[in-house]
Amino acid sequence: MHRSLIEYVEAKQLRKELVDFRTGDSVRVHWKVKEGEKERVQAFEGVVIRKKKGNNRASFTVRKVSFGVGVERIFPLHSPRYEKIEILSRGNVNRNRLFYLRALKGKASRVDVQEDSAPSAEAKKAAKPATGA
Repeated sequence: MHRSLIEYVEAKQLRKELVDFRTGDSVRVHWKVKEGEKERVQAFEGVVIRKKKGNNRASFTVRKVSFGVGVERIFPLHSPRYEKIEILSRGNVNRNRLFYLRALKGKASRVDVQEDSAPSAEAKKAAKPATGA
């Protein structure tokens, strides 16, 4: 097979609308689950501990703790099975892979939240002094 033919087929599989998230971000992935003949959307919420690069083979791993048990799930980035990815908070981390979170428990396993550089509209209103006598 020609290399260009493989690249053409892979390019057709890519998703156009991708959310820009990084390792350390808290995300909610809305995954389509098929049960029998019915299909529903189930949310999986956790911290992104790994992003694996690759053209249409790119994937990311999300970790959450459910009832005291750590659960990790690997999602293909260009899969048609997920509806959307919501970014809940941005993480402030200096590593690409956060496998050290597996050994931590409780509050120690939290990732620092990155402060926004641009304040929101509500913060601007609160910081604005009231004018008038």
